[in-house]
Formats: sequence, structure tokens, C-alpha cells
Amino acid sequence: MCAAALAPEHYINRELSWIAFNERVLAQALDPRTPLLDQAKFSAIFSNNLDEFFMVRVASLKSQVEAGVNKPSEDGKSPLEQLLAIRERLIPLLREQQVHYRQHLRPKLLEHRIELLDYKQLNDDQRQWVDNTFQTSVFPVLTPLAVDPAHPFPFVSNLSLNVAAVVVDPETGQRQFARVKVPQKNLPRFIAIPSNLSGQEHNPVHTAIALEQVIAFNLKELFPGMTIEGHYFFRVTRDADLELRDLEADDLMLALEQGLRKRRMGGEVVRLEVPNEMPQDVVEMLMTGLSVEEGDLYVIDGPLGLDDLLSLTSLPLPNLKSPTHGGQTPTLLARSQQHLLDEGAIKPDEFKSIFSVIRRQDILLHHPYELFSTTVEEFINQAADDPQVMGIKMTLYRTSKDSPIIAALIRAAENGKQVMALVELKARFDEDNNIQWARHLEQSGVHVVYGVLGLKTHTKIVLVVRKEKEKLQSYVHIGTGNYNSKTSKLYTDLGLLTANQELGQDLVELFNYLTGFSKQQSFRRLLVAPVTLRKGMELLIRREIEHAQQGREAVIRAKMNSLVDPTIIALLYEASQAGVTIELIIRGMCSLYPSREGLSENIRVISIIGPFLEHSRIFSFANGGAPEVYIGSADWMSRNLDRRIEAVTPIEHPEHRQKLERLLQLYFNDNQGAWDMQSDGTFVQRKPENGDSERNSQIQLVKEWSNGIQAL
Repeated sequence: MCAAALAPEHYINRELSWIAFNERVLAQALDPRTPLLDQAKFSAIFSNNLDEFFMVRVASLKSQVEAGVNKPSEDGKSPLEQLLAIRERLIPLLREQQVHYRQHLRPKLLEHRIELLDYKQLNDDQRQWVDNTFQTSVFPVLTPLAVDPAHPFPFVSNLSLNVAAVVVDPETGQRQFARVKVPQKNLPRFIAIPSNLSGQEHNPVHTAIALEQVIAFNLKELFPGMTIEGHYFFRVTRDADLELRDLEADDLMLALEQGLRKRRMGGEVVRLEVPNEMPQDVVEMLMTGLSVEEGDLYVIDGPLGLDDLLSLTSLPLPNLKSPTHGGQTPTLLARSQQHLLDEGAIKPDEFKSIFSVIRRQDILLHHPYELFSTTVEEFINQAADDPQVMGIKMTLYRTSKDSPIIAALIRAAENGKQVMALVELKARFDEDNNIQWARHLEQSGVHVVYGVLGLKTHTKIVLVVRKEKEKLQSYVHIGTGNYNSKTSKLYTDLGLLTANQELGQDLVELFNYLTGFSKQQSFRRLLVAPVTLRKGMELLIRREIEHAQQGREAVIRAKMNSLVDPTIIALLYEASQAGVTIELIIRGMCSLYPSREGLSENIRVISIIGPFLEHSRIFSFANGGAPEVYIGSADWMSRNLDRRIEAVTPIEHPEHRQKLERLLQLYFNDNQGAWDMQSDGTFVQRKPENGDSERNSQIQLVKEWSNGIQAL
């Protein structure tokens, strides 16, 4: 079977599969077993995910419709049919989210003395405080914009929350419309009200009111002499995908900066959200002014922009959140922490440089259970300060603000080392941040490059070259996640620290490919996209087919974010039909139908949703009893295999392979955070049966690491 033979009915639409993933995120919010503030967090993530989905995926489909493009998707749907299907799937989910907020989340928060009040619920003292706050902190920054023949409809920026004010001139009786934008950058969405104003015997833990309500109930200050007939909130989402031609580095940065300015304002409106109490004439005025079609209008029964619920997670109420996990330092690196040596906690004769440890054996890392700061950051920090280190090369896709890694690279350059950073400017929604870091690094003497024309550099690799005994020794880190201190605490990722010479040479040549005119076509150990990764993965799958046909052990187990590549899916169907056992852990989109008789009866798919975002990629092949396991940055998506720079590395230490197999099994045994994909493409959440205790893979890993049982 080849990609051309993949019938439309054997492929799940990627957009609808993504919605199914976001539905699983929402289910975490709706699940009564989820701690209360985590429910708010997952509801916020659901909304934030949707914003990006509309800005990119829906915007792309709308552009195709407007351009008259009718090319069907892999499952045979036209762009218009996909838009209609998306809307049909989303409306009940949005209704569920609002019902949960109104009927469960908000009342339950109140039971724990967390008050999210409407203006009409304020007592006299609270109302006076809110009105004073409006006068001193809000009113001066507001700009009411009238809409009439002399004032055209104002531009409404992307993701902005707005107040539509309907005012009446008491002298003429003329009814007019004005728009007031709710400030976003300098004021919080929820304004905290002093708890001692509650008038209750026991003060609430936290009292807040939405900023838009503070504005709406003080509109008389913005329109003195006018009668306020009504106020209604609305929110706009615009096309925010940056379309960039293949440009030289300087032009690319300029084009990105111009594109980012455009994104902040936004392209065409792709979604208009309004409350269900908004009068029809106001809805029609907005739709006309914003050039919105009926299919882009979403009527919401509750507050708009629930992504701002995420701010509630900062409340110091650990009993309403999942247990925190600070992470551990691997035992192998316990005596390799420079700060402990500096503080005198380790004696000089006890300290072991991180390079001496890696030289003796590979180190397999698992974040966030193992600290990013004492492993990857320590590796780069020691490289920056070690006088024997000659050079550091690394890729930066998404990094955090005030990044210790950026500081280390700058320090390394100041110490006279050759430092090269490949900054991927086109990391979606991180472009602005990456432009700033690129300039800062360049000004500090770091060689900054922007990758290969036409390809996004998504791989996560570091190469450190150290002079040892008059020879150059390479040390490398190859990971599944970004070099980002913040997300390393929230995402599950894997990484390999090694001094393997073949991998070191592969990285030397890969960096040459990224920075020069190399046309490298093969690598010793690495599978690299777009050069060898697709072919390598296809050969590994075909090898399992051959093993199955010869009666040998044939098993494929893989974990990734998304599986949508038609060629890989067709090959997995072929493998299933040949008798290969295939077990997949797919967090997000999965366009493959599992467990279908005659097609995929040997394929099982689960999805893991939990407190941490599952982000690691693992590829395991039984290989007739001589197993091979790989980790890397790539999903089985066409963009990863064909249009990105990716690196996938073999894990060769037998103990590390066994630990990765155990990790996969831990996920498959999960009966709380796991969802089973059905043969029709739907997902069913697992629940303990027959008196079984709950087994949540992420919580189990936290407990194991906290108790000193190192899983990897």
C-alpha cells in the first residue's frame, strides 16, 4: 500500500482530529476529579488553543474558500465542508465550557471563598472602591470611538475584548453606537478587590471583578450627558498566520518584523464572539462593520475570553491544585553542580565536571521529573566557563525570557569561545521573542544564523567541542523539547547527553548543513529531516513487516504529538495487515483509524492528557528480538518529515532502552489520564474497573522521582 492507495474513508480529517484533542483538554476541566484551580487552568488552555486554531487553521481554510480553492483534504472534504464541520463540532463544546463555568466552577470557587463577582453583586463599599479604581487607573487610558456617518467603523484588533455601548441623546432621542476597547497589556483581566470590603464575618480568600464590567458600569463617565441604553461585550479573532517568502536572513528578519506588526493588528476577521443577550441590531452592526459572515459568528452564553482564567492558578492555594513537582537532579550529576562547589556544599576533590561524567557514560534525561536547570542548563553553563571548551553550537526554537541559556552563550562568547546559535525566527507566536534574542546575541559576539531557506529548524541539539589531551572531543545534547526553562517544568520531554563520537561527528556535519552550503545526504547515526528521516522511518516500519512475514517478533511502539502523514499511515495499515503489533501514544491529532477489521485490527492508539503536556517523542521497534529505540524532535507529520530540520537519535545503551520501554508501558497501563481511540476515531477516557486503583502515569512518575526511584 502506498500513499496514493490511502482511501479518503481511511483518513481522519486533521482539523476535526485537532478539535477532538481539544475536547480531551476540556474534559480535564469538566472532570470532577481534577482539582478546582486546575479545572480553571484546563478551561483556559481549551480557550487559548482555540484562539490559535482560528488564527491559523480556520484562517487558512477561509483563505482557500475566498481564493476559490476546492482541493479536497485527505479525507475528501473541500475547504468549505471543513469549515462547516468545524463549526458543527465546536458549538456544543463551547456550550459545555460555559455551563461548567456558570454551574460548577464559579459556585465551587465561591465555596472555597474565591469570589468572581459581577458588578451588580458588589456591596456599597466594594462598588465605591471599584468606581474609584476606574477613575484613577482605568478611565485615563480608555478611548471611546463613535460609529456614525462622520466616524467609520473603528478597526478592532486581534483577540481584543471590547464594550459595545449603545447611548441615547436625551435631547434628540438619537440612538448611537460606540466601541470601547478593554485594555489588555497594563491591566489584569480580573481586578482584585480588597477582601476586607466584603462585609462578611470571614473575609474571602480572593475577590475579583472582570475589567470589562468595571468599564461597562462606568460608561456614564465616558459619555457625560448621554443616556446609556445598554452595553454588550464582543471579542474578535483575526487571521494571524505569517506568510513569508523564502528570503535571505536580513530580509527575513525585516519581513518578520513587518508581519508581526500586521499580526498584532490582524488580518481578516475569522471569528466574532458575542454574548447571547446582545440585541440583533447590535449584532448586525458589528457583523457589517467587521465584514463578518454568519458562519464566523459565535454566540456565547457567558463571559468571553475564558483563557484569562489561567490567572487564577497563581493564587496560593495548593489544596486546590495538582501536587507540585520541583524535579530532581540525576544521581549521576549530583556532584557536578558548579553552584554547590562555589557555595562550599561540595569539596573540590569531590566535584566532577559534567564532561567527565558524560565521558564515562551516556545520560538519558526525563523532564520535568529531572530538573532542566541542573542538567541541560548546567551542561551549557559549564561549557561557557570551562577554559578547555573551544566552541558551542546550538539551535534555539523557543526559549524563555531571561533565559539562563542565552546568558551562558553570551558569557561563552565573552570568554573567547566560538559560539554559534541558530535562532529559528519562524517559531510561530514566538517570532518577536526570537528576533529580540537574535539581536542581543549578535551584539554580544555570538554568531547568529537563521537556518536553511525554505525549511523551519525544529531540531533541539547542542554541540560542545572541548580540547582534551591535544585532541578535540565532542559532547552533545539531543532532545525532544525546547531549550526553555519555563516550559521544561510544564512539558514532558526526553534528552540524551553523550560523548559518542559518531553522534558528535553527525552534529558537526549537521551544523555545517545548517550554516553553510553543505548538501549532506547521509549521517552515521542520526536520522535527519528532510534528508534521511522519512526514508529511515519507512525502512524501520518495513523491516517490522518483514519480521512479521518471517514469523519473528514484530512490534512498533511510538509516542508523539501528532500522526497525520498519509504515507506513514498507509504504511502502518500495511504493517498491521502483515501482523505487526502497533501501539501508539498520540497526544494530539491522529488521522489513523485503529482497530478496524481488515485494515488496522493490530493497531491500538491511546492519548495521554494530564497536568504536564506530553511532548516527548519515542520510536521503538522490536526488530525480531534485537530492539531499537529512538528519540527526537519530529512527529509523523508531513511538515516534520519534509519541511523542517529535525534530528532523531538512536538510544543504544541497553539499560536506557529498557527504561524507555518501561516508560511506554507505564503510559499504556494508565487508567485515569489515558484515552482509548475507538475504531470510529472517537476517544473514550479510561476509568478504573473491578476495584482497580487509579493509575495515572504522570502522577506515578512524580511519586517515583520524589521517592528517589529514578524511572530513567
